Amino acid sequence: MADVFRSLNLIETLKESIDHNKLSEVKDALEDLLISRINLALIGDRGDEKTSFINSLNGLSFGDDGAAPSATPVAPEEVACYPNPKHPDFRLWDLPPLPSTSPFEPEGYMNAVKFPRYNAVFISSTQTPQTNSVRLFLEAQSLQQQTVYFILFASEKITEKSLEEIRKTSLEVLRSQGVKMPKFYVVRPSALEKFDFPSLLQDMERDLPEIRAHAVLLALPTLTSSLVTQKKDAFKALVWAAASLSGGVSAIPVPFVASMVDSSVAVRILTKAQLSLCLDDESVERLARQRGMEPTRLKGMRTCALSVEVTKGEVQQRLAKAQNDLATVSLKLVEMALPRHAGSASRSFAAMQQALNCAIDEMAADAEKIVSEALGEGK
Repeated sequence: MADVFRSLNLIETLKESIDHNKLSEVKDALEDLLISRINLALIGDRGDEKTSFINSLNGLSFGDDGAAPSATPVAPEEVACYPNPKHPDFRLWDLPPLPSTSPFEPEGYMNAVKFPRYNAVFISSTQTPQTNSVRLFLEAQSLQQQTVYFILFASEKITEKSLEEIRKTSLEVLRSQGVKMPKFYVVRPSALEKFDFPSLLQDMERDLPEIRAHAVLLALPTLTSSLVTQKKDAFKALVWAAASLSGGVSAIPVPFVASMVDSSVAVRILTKAQLSLCLDDESVERLARQRGMEPTRLKGMRTCALSVEVTKGEVQQRLAKAQNDLATVSLKLVEMALPRHAGSASRSFAAMQQALNCAIDEMAADAEKIVSEALGEGK
């Protein structure tokens, strides 16, 4: 993806791309977000904490289809890959642990595991980071790879006092060995909504290119109500991109635009939203098991038909209704939403944006209710 997506607000970047006749970049962005193409790697000793972290990132538990097993199936020096069952291009890589002895050549390890292919790398431990971990981090920084993070796994048995002592000691060790601004986070593998994982996500969003950051966001499970809101905002940027293409900015003849003017695009987006917001039956049932709740209790909170099942018929009805409602939409408002070079606002653009944004709002509201109930918020 072009560097145009770096450091800018996504929707403003997409507008800029259309303004400069770069509709192919908007189409690429739309595809990347729908696919969630991302590679995250985890370095550290193999054990229950590491496996639990991998599974939690995929919204899974031990024993679920596609989950990482408690006993790794690969040799200690080999790499294991765990694609997300619902977002197959979102891949989590279990990398071999670093040696604890010298000599250690970070460059050799990085070459062996194909380090550059990972969008972000987590260096994990249950105690203070080892010297070789710091050497690897510094080597990555020297190669301008800034998305490398230290993670301290917090088991459920460890006391808060012990955890703070390890955190303090770890930061002192990192600074003493040349890490000026340590990217260090305490994470509970089985409960990512706790401790520093939300802060880690915020820092990754800042460090990653715009499209990659959104891809991570859309593929993660709905851990908190705040994350649901972030997903909703990301989907509205995706809707803007799809509506712009379907709107057919007619001043620019692009072959694929005509094929985008179809409800199938809306179905793809809303299907992605249903999976991303963990509203499908399988996700809701899994969440209920994880929280020791009755699945029917959480399923009953889905009041939007699209939360339960995304069908082409339902989507077409919503698009048709939006078309009929356009008479009440201010033309000036639509013109403001479109790129500046579009001389006349497209009703196709307005219809798709209105229909999909309303659907996303309804689905996100269902997701917020389910997450709040599962986490016991508001009680």
